[in-house]
Amino acid sequence: MPPISFEFFPPKTDEQRAQLDQAANLLKAHVPEYVSVTFGAGGSTLSYTGETVHRLHATHGLAVAPHLSCVGGTRAELAALLDDYRAAGYRRIVALRGDLPSGMATPGDFRYASELVRFIREHSGDHFHIEVAAYPETHPQADDALADLRHFKTKVDAGANGAITQYFFNPDAYFRFVDDVQRLGVNVPIVPGIMPIANFSQLKRFSDMCGAEIPRWIAKRMQAHGDDAASVRELGADVVAQLCRRLLDGGAPGLHFYTLNRARATRAILDRLHG
Repeated sequence: MPPISFEFFPPKTDEQRAQLDQAANLLKAHVPEYVSVTFGAGGSTLSYTGETVHRLHATHGLAVAPHLSCVGGTRAELAALLDDYRAAGYRRIVALRGDLPSGMATPGDFRYASELVRFIREHSGDHFHIEVAAYPETHPQADDALADLRHFKTKVDAGANGAITQYFFNPDAYFRFVDDVQRLGVNVPIVPGIMPIANFSQLKRFSDMCGAEIPRWIAKRMQAHGDDAASVRELGADVVAQLCRRLLDGGAPGLHFYTLNRARATRAILDRLHG
């Protein structure tokens, strides 16, 4: 089995912390290469990110990759975070542009992820392995697909070591994206981001926001199960495990699971892959 990794978000309440601990306990049995922790827009979870990173590392013994975002962060704030993470022994960063929250006037000192990557390299040299985002179905705000590919190449040229994709359900989109960027001279590992399906209405809402396409055949099969949550989970695990197998058979270098701080749906997929 190629390397796997898991993404978590920073909990804000005791109940959410307990949920995160439970998910981390169950998922670390699958021996992830690392886990990542998302970064709150505009500093809304700025302190929670560092707290969660330390919790997953110290309490659960996991290698952790904090997310860093351009949004709402000054050079000084981001430099201080990098220094903290380096001092704590972390070796991996996920560098993102991030989305500007509504009502926020300034995005911070950097506008693009490529600028953030360049800053991390200037500040910390080669200490951090830097992952960036990739969009097999094209970033929703990109002018066109070719412009999006060029933006991706700029991030790699700035010093990124690898990429994690937005989730998708069409494996051909991933393989086409990899082929396209390789033609531009980009050869870093591009790891598919995998979204388990536990709640279809929630998935549909996420997908509408981020521009991920849910194939019609998946949507129609999900709708056939209506409110039968157990059947939706079973179908979701089958569909996503099939996607993972196709990606790995086609040469994907690993899998990155968006856990939403829960273990069950991700474990159901991994059980099928190991079975």
